[in-house]
Amino acid sequence: MPDTPPQQPPSPGSPDDGPDSSGLLLCGARLADGRAVDVRLGDGRIEAVGTVGSLTARTARVDLSGYLLLPAPAEPHAHGDTALSADCEGPVSYDAGDVQRRATESALLQLGHGATALRSHVRIGDMEGLGSMQAALSARRSLVGLVDLRTVAMPRLLTGLAGANGLAMLRDAVKMGASVVGGCPDLDPDPTGYVEAVLELAAEHGCPVDLHTDGADPVRLGRLAAAAAGLRTGVVVGPLGGLARLPGEAARRAVDRLASAGVTAVCLPQSGCAGVDSREVAPVRLLRAAGVRVAAGSGALRDLSNPVGRGDPLEAAYLLASRYGMRADDAYEAVSSAARAALGLPEVRLEAGFPAELLAVRGETLAGALSLAYSRIVVHRGRVVARTSAVREYCDSAAAVALDLPRQGRAAKHGGGTA
Repeated sequence: MPDTPPQQPPSPGSPDDGPDSSGLLLCGARLADGRAVDVRLGDGRIEAVGTVGSLTARTARVDLSGYLLLPAPAEPHAHGDTALSADCEGPVSYDAGDVQRRATESALLQLGHGATALRSHVRIGDMEGLGSMQAALSARRSLVGLVDLRTVAMPRLLTGLAGANGLAMLRDAVKMGASVVGGCPDLDPDPTGYVEAVLELAAEHGCPVDLHTDGADPVRLGRLAAAAAGLRTGVVVGPLGGLARLPGEAARRAVDRLASAGVTAVCLPQSGCAGVDSREVAPVRLLRAAGVRVAAGSGALRDLSNPVGRGDPLEAAYLLASRYGMRADDAYEAVSSAARAALGLPEVRLEAGFPAELLAVRGETLAGALSLAYSRIVVHRGRVVARTSAVREYCDSAAAVALDLPRQGRAAKHGGGTA
């Protein structure tokens, strides 16, 4: 199994390519509810779901026997401009070619894990200018047909004389094609003014908002929630690790304000995020109990914030289940349907009429898939766009010595397998 994605993506065709119209039949898959089914895809959507052998199609077939078929995850919090830079000597390069390469490779890596849609936060400002945004948009165009890559413009400063340039760049980034306006108000001398500037520009252009905040100041969070409540487009806030540092009652009041504002919280259970120093994770149980939609993202992917970041949504779901006590189905919902909702994407269900954005993982149950799921088949817009296959083999003699088994029957009990 390769550790890094290919240097160049397969040719996706023109930027205007639509969903695949030739169709596909997925045979013998198991659903999370235990049913074994065939699934027919066409025109980028699920056409039919039936018992095994019940569907006919003059089209390509994919045998999914031994696989669990799920709605595909989405990545709501990536940093493609700095990803895969941890091993680089010196400061991170914001040369347009370097940024485009990193954004492309990291998107392909996350696609291989199953994320068919990503939201990448891109820094703009005095050092980066708009070159990083232009490079990220070029990466987006090159990946059409493989993965849906969306960009968030992140200026460092937006208030006072020093912030005038950042505000002008933010406007230009939206005109260039940035999908979302955002940033990190914690880095501005006037965090409240920063949030107000972002929300005002978002309302002017009808753009969604995605704000980085570590959220240790309940008053600031309350103001953010109050401002966000009046915005009709979606507001996402994360990673909110600072909520874990607040006393219980203060945290509850802050979470209630976020719930009333209708914002979506994106937590980072793998920890590590460019621009945020905290390694704490938002209190997901408290947020969910208050009615806040909680999505989970990966954050840093092999940059200085997390040199070993994997960018794997199933790892994020695994950590939500194993470390924070969420049920397996709720944990997976945080990286799939909740993450897609945070990106403004339509819901995916394994039912006729829904988008054909799917992930097949080797295994029989969702809990098992979160525990150990290396072999994966990824479907985007109704066609297979990525495959990962892992084979585990045990040495017969080593297994016999370790378990003191008789020679007869060893292969049956300890033969090779797939995971």
